[in-house]
Amino acid sequence: MKNGIAFSKLNGSGNDFLLIDDRKGAMKGIDLPEFVRKVCDRSRSIGADGAIFIGPSPKADFRWNFFNADGSVAEMCGNGGRCAARFAVARRIARRRLAFETLAGLIRAEVSGRRVKLQMTRPHGMALGKALTLKGRKVAYSFVNTGVPHALIFVPDLEKIDLMGVGRGVRTHRVFAPRGTNVDFARVRDGAVFVRTYERGVEGETLACGTGAVAAGLLAAAHGLVTPPVAVHTRGGEVLTIHFDAGRADFGDVYLEGDTSWSYDGVMTEEAYRY
Repeated sequence: MKNGIAFSKLNGSGNDFLLIDDRKGAMKGIDLPEFVRKVCDRSRSIGADGAIFIGPSPKADFRWNFFNADGSVAEMCGNGGRCAARFAVARRIARRRLAFETLAGLIRAEVSGRRVKLQMTRPHGMALGKALTLKGRKVAYSFVNTGVPHALIFVPDLEKIDLMGVGRGVRTHRVFAPRGTNVDFARVRDGAVFVRTYERGVEGETLACGTGAVAAGLLAAAHGLVTPPVAVHTRGGEVLTIHFDAGRADFGDVYLEGDTSWSYDGVMTEEAYRY
């Protein structure tokens, strides 16, 4: 098979990712952003929410390069991180307690079969009770960076929101220039958080967003609505557990825990990324 590239497809709470072991230069000479845009296209190629390339690291078990489906680079992705950790353990790149390099810093994880508990980067930039104007209407939101930026909007009914319109408007608002923000819509019920996310880079709703689930859990706690560990119900139906210290202003060590699924292994041909 000419120029075949081995890959695996894993899923974390409704987010699917292509995983490629690039420690020996499998991607040498390939424009990665363009490659990702092509292979993540669900109509013309394999399809995924993002792609993760595993590389060597001098100070951790591995280094990852993470790309959103549009070819943009993201500093961190919670669900992608859980999938990367499971992939690394299965491929004997790391043991079940591991660490890997990201643009957001060193990330630690523990893998127990399908379940992965991932230490997140220290959240920062939290701001409560903010507001912006969108098409002449005031939109109230809170903000926290959980490795990537998240603006959270509390709503009474997740089924009646204009996710694409408001999500895109907030994501590209000048307040968050130049790189924009992810946008989460959340409702708290019976001590749990239910969330929908407009994800930057995907430019639409995803079935789950790990860093968004963390942001929703932390901000709901900061507003006094929940206590840890917080169960966050994703659009895909899975429940993620967010661990942190509610007694600390910086939340202490923050962990994202949930299941992963391994969809398949394959070898992609040139036609998957050259069209």
